[in-house]
Amino acid sequence: MGSSSSENNNVEKRRDMFHSEYHNLPSSSARIPIKAWKTLAILSCVATMVMYAETMLIPAIPDLIKNFDVSYSMSSWILTAYLISGAVMTPIAGKLSDIYGKKKILLIIMVIYVVGVSTAGLATNLFFMIIARAIQGVGLSMFPIAFGIVRDQFPREKISIGQGVITSMFASGAVIGLLVGGTIIEDYGWQFTFFTIIPVAITLLLVIRRFINVDKESALYQDEEQSNQVIGTYRSTVTNNIRTESPARRIDIKGAITLAIAVTSFLLAFTYMETGFAGSNSSGNTTYFSEQVVLYIVAGSISFILFIITENRTKYPLVDFKLMLNKAILPANLIIMIVGLSMFMVFQTIPILVRNPEPLGFGEDAIKAGHVQLPFAVVLLVFGASSGFIISKLGSLKAIIGGSIVTAISFFSLLTFHSSESLISANLALLSVGLSLTSVGAMNVIILTTPKEFIGISLGTTMLIRIVGSSIGPAVAGMYMQTHQSALYILGIVQTFPSLVSFDMIFLTAVLLSIVSIALALLLRMRVMKMSVPNLT
Repeated sequence: MGSSSSENNNVEKRRDMFHSEYHNLPSSSARIPIKAWKTLAILSCVATMVMYAETMLIPAIPDLIKNFDVSYSMSSWILTAYLISGAVMTPIAGKLSDIYGKKKILLIIMVIYVVGVSTAGLATNLFFMIIARAIQGVGLSMFPIAFGIVRDQFPREKISIGQGVITSMFASGAVIGLLVGGTIIEDYGWQFTFFTIIPVAITLLLVIRRFINVDKESALYQDEEQSNQVIGTYRSTVTNNIRTESPARRIDIKGAITLAIAVTSFLLAFTYMETGFAGSNSSGNTTYFSEQVVLYIVAGSISFILFIITENRTKYPLVDFKLMLNKAILPANLIIMIVGLSMFMVFQTIPILVRNPEPLGFGEDAIKAGHVQLPFAVVLLVFGASSGFIISKLGSLKAIIGGSIVTAISFFSLLTFHSSESLISANLALLSVGLSLTSVGAMNVIILTTPKEFIGISLGTTMLIRIVGSSIGPAVAGMYMQTHQSALYILGIVQTFPSLVSFDMIFLTAVLLSIVSIALALLLRMRVMKMSVPNLT
């Protein structure tokens, strides 16, 4: 008993010493090395390229429908295939990076991405294009790996800065894609949008191979690794019985298959709802909630249940539910899902509101629609990077709570004041501030509460959740605009457009989701405060 008590006292002393040293690190250890900044710059360029590729094709959808002679619902697969592929591959890539190394898997994904981009520009039919876009969608899975590399090379208290910079590059890629993509399509054709990416992707592939070096154990964490017993005690407190054995050198195939079916089925259901897929009942009346949608929902539900059963039974799961259900990680992931949902709900809604004919909209063209959204993208670009510095000073929890409140206020303002383009632009700028703070803060919580050996699978799961949320946002907006329409006489022809009620319903839903985000942020604060995790408060 005496020996055990003495040993426990020694562990407590070592843990206290670790926390004391951790909170009083010399100033040199808190500086960001030049190597880390170079790595961040390269990964930021990758983020910009991928988001440009994702958005630049949107203006070309009418051209693709005409060239391939397909309906709008079928053409939606050009975007959906990209998203489904990215959603399914993201946790798989995170797992592979844990097993085989971040740089190796990142290079492989980049090669696959170059192949997808090259073949998409050569597509001559819809089937060919869908396959190429699915290959290209694998590129989305590189982002959890990128965040993991930033985690390894940045000091713990400065990680949010690296996150913020990469996050802001998503916005820059979207701005370039929406503004430049339309011009390229108009002057050179939609194929050239893909061809412009090829040299950039190949250059970044070579740069990554040459200049990014991921050490097995980052020098920034050497002091941590020298205190294994202390950190083991600390990690067990933070992670609440998360698996601690090293990842096995194998992939959970059953989990990957059931996850792929579940995600595909649910996204298909949302896709058909969003694009106005309709069936007919026995009396010949059109019904927007068709039997096919019900079938996809049932298939997705069954597959998801099987996925959960599989993951709970396998020794080395694709998604560790003990990790996901951690008291800090779960609410942070839900907040990130709401951020993705809200952001893409805006992307779906605002262009339609601006381009709707008066009095249902402002009757503007595509260029003006881009200008109305420009403040959102510019603020996201600038504030996304600065939010990392803000969080490094204030802590993640204050940023998440403040960001969620700002988001709720901006959506309420959009609900109340969207009678002019200037009001919409101002509200979107405010919304961008809230979403930036919330997103970077929540990601910082996940990174700092996840054990280092599980960071790949954790961030992979987080990106999956964000992508799924991003998929739901446009679908929800599409359903509202589909079920609330008004008729207008234009040049003697009756045409239907989304009504003002549909936009009110969309903004009201966003307000309610923002309130949920605030509640989750407060819950997260309460739980993290009990854990006493460094650099979060």
